[in-house]
Amino acid sequence: METTTAKLLDGKALAAKIHQQLQTQIHQLQAKVGRPPGLAVLMVGDNPASAAYVRNKEKACAKVGIASFGKHFPQETSQQELEAVIAELNEDARVDGILVQLPLPDHLDAVSLLHQIHPDKDADGLHPVNLGRLVRGESGLRSCTPAGVMHLLAEYNIPLRGKNAVVIGRSILVGKPMALMLLEADATVTVAHSRSQNLANITKNADIIIAAVGRPGLINADMVKQGAIVVDVGMNRVTDANGNSRLVGDVDLQSIAGVAEYFTPVPGGVGPMTVAILLQNTFTSYLRATS
Repeated sequence: METTTAKLLDGKALAAKIHQQLQTQIHQLQAKVGRPPGLAVLMVGDNPASAAYVRNKEKACAKVGIASFGKHFPQETSQQELEAVIAELNEDARVDGILVQLPLPDHLDAVSLLHQIHPDKDADGLHPVNLGRLVRGESGLRSCTPAGVMHLLAEYNIPLRGKNAVVIGRSILVGKPMALMLLEADATVTVAHSRSQNLANITKNADIIIAAVGRPGLINADMVKQGAIVVDVGMNRVTDANGNSRLVGDVDLQSIAGVAEYFTPVPGGVGPMTVAILLQNTFTSYLRATS
């Protein structure tokens, strides 16, 4: 049987390239427009993982020249207070993108808050209006993680037209918009999920596998056909017997290395692309608001 050594889809390198392009464009436009693009990230409570993600986003903003209007609220903040802040940000001409960092404390309704964000300032691309635009194939802000995956596949000239793509996971964050974007690129798309039977039978025929379920090591060599493209969206923290923790994806990378043609690492694959598209979405909104 033919053996292969899987090649890396380097999200970190492509994200750096996007950052560089944005930095140049923002630098050129800022003098003409009279202000930089602005992004507001709203965080509630003191979830350490969320705090790290927010710091990461603000650092990325500073690097490319996007102004941060981040707000950090105490755990007990009410729904009404947050809705009032979003309403202010919707009207603030300095702010082009707004996102609410998830997860939120249990007493808050994340979906209702998302609906309060103006669709043209929806930096996460998750507002029903933007998802509707995606369904209809109209231009609009796209959900960051699946859009990042599409950019990564395009960067490596991976053909999608007519290919069999399997998306594992059906969340509104990744799975559903991912399937729609692949359809838009003329792939033949299957969506598998926790209730799918005989997952290996479904993935074995796939030219492209997108794993986005949050189960460490779910995909192994027995489930991947020779020469497939495997994109790992999973981010799972696992702890070994010595108490050391590390990030792993949904794919057993060692297992598939001799079968797949391309794969994304965890960390350093899809994660950096999610942040790059968040910045790109903010810049897109800035262009719309200032042109």
